[in-house]
Amino acid sequence: MDALGRRIIVAAFDGWNDAGEAASAAASMLRADVEYDVVHSVDPELYFDYQYTRPQIGLDAEGRRTLTWPEAKLLRPTQRSDDAEIWLLVGVEPARAWQAFAAEFIDVALREDVTGFVALGSMMSDVPHTRPISVFAGSDNEGVRQSLGLERSLYEGPVGILSAIGHASEQVGIPTASLWASVPHYVAGHTPSPKATLALLERLESITGITVPRGDLEAESRQWEASIDAAAADDDEMSDYIRQLEQTRDTWDSPEASGDAIAQEFERYLRRGGGGDGPAKPGRDDPPRR
Repeated sequence: MDALGRRIIVAAFDGWNDAGEAASAAASMLRADVEYDVVHSVDPELYFDYQYTRPQIGLDAEGRRTLTWPEAKLLRPTQRSDDAEIWLLVGVEPARAWQAFAAEFIDVALREDVTGFVALGSMMSDVPHTRPISVFAGSDNEGVRQSLGLERSLYEGPVGILSAIGHASEQVGIPTASLWASVPHYVAGHTPSPKATLALLERLESITGITVPRGDLEAESRQWEASIDAAAADDDEMSDYIRQLEQTRDTWDSPEASGDAIAQEFERYLRRGGGGDGPAKPGRDDPPRR
């Protein structure tokens, strides 16, 4: 567990990296469990497009109208510990100046002696909601891969801000890992996805050795799954499709799965336009579309 050190930034952003709100919900769960102080917050004028991510107006406790701007900030636990601790990098994916955005947080991380960086993401995939949520755990750092048993991504293509910050972290010697949950693409109307959030938190705990909160996620996951079951019961086409996904997933999980079968399924996946940053196991650990 020492591969990521004792001060670990866990990053999750609203936007492209956050299918089913699974990653941002995981960060919110972590934030609700511990009191945090703001270490650094960016100037929103530099990085956000307000026509894309609009400011929000509301009322404060005294009934006064307030304007809240998009933000991204680094948080650290208020009560410091000699044990490993999770810091949080949260906010909205920026619309511009990504290199400057990443460099701004990397400078702060170096100043604060941060020792590791973990990106949390989620993507829509061809997976069934009735099976355990798959989480691809990977790293570009050989030492981290060997120590934690993670995979190396061979993906080439477009990426999100998590990849940009992760790359910048590795460039300055901060080891990184990434966790990507596969959210069934046909459940877009059943957001958020607590089952995917739970899977991310469980995997995060396993690679950091830090106990993380689950709250009511297990009960919420069962309710989420039941609500999709109910919708599928009234839709024969959806039910048939889910059964196909279940068969594919079970094939991947079976010890009898042959290399030729995996290769054929992966080729079909690529023809459908698949691509991303995970292992070549469509239907189980679909590559994240970062």
